[in-house]
Amino acid sequence: MGARGSFSEQAGETYAPAGDIIPLVTAENVLQALTAGEIDRGIFPIENSNGGIVIEAVHAMAKYTFSIEKMFELDVHHMLLVKPGATAAHIKTISSHDQAIKQCRMYVKRKWGEADIALYLDTAKAAEDLSTGVLADTTAVIAPRRCAALYGLEILEESIQDLKYNYTTFVVATK
Repeated sequence: MGARGSFSEQAGETYAPAGDIIPLVTAENVLQALTAGEIDRGIFPIENSNGGIVIEAVHAMAKYTFSIEKMFELDVHHMLLVKPGATAAHIKTISSHDQAIKQCRMYVKRKWGEADIALYLDTAKAAEDLSTGVLADTTAVIAPRRCAALYGLEILEESIQDLKYNYTTFVVATK
């Protein structure tokens, strides 16, 4: 689950450092590919210590039969990413996955109370789409640090999650 640069990609690299990682973006896509035999394992988040249950993963898990090979946690740190040269004064919208918004809700309320909040399918996909102009230059995205380098964005603020320790539980699914 997740686009290139996502925490799910990082989880995949942590679990299987020598494996090929295919970014399938959603838990639904991961479990569908697993069921069809297109992949051997699927990794996706199911819960965060601050943001709670990853609802879309639960819905996808209810639709498919699979085994759990392992569950493990990653300490997740969110960055606020912007187009190069953008300043806080330029930002009108904060965009990210619902889970990232939940994990940073007090920060967003405190620092960006006037900004519009736009939910996105994936944190890393939001970063990619900001870099390619799909999202307006007046948008800042909440995404992993690795997305800054990957998509040519700048980090406006670091570790913006509300809790210092922000763990996400990932499932390694097999057929």
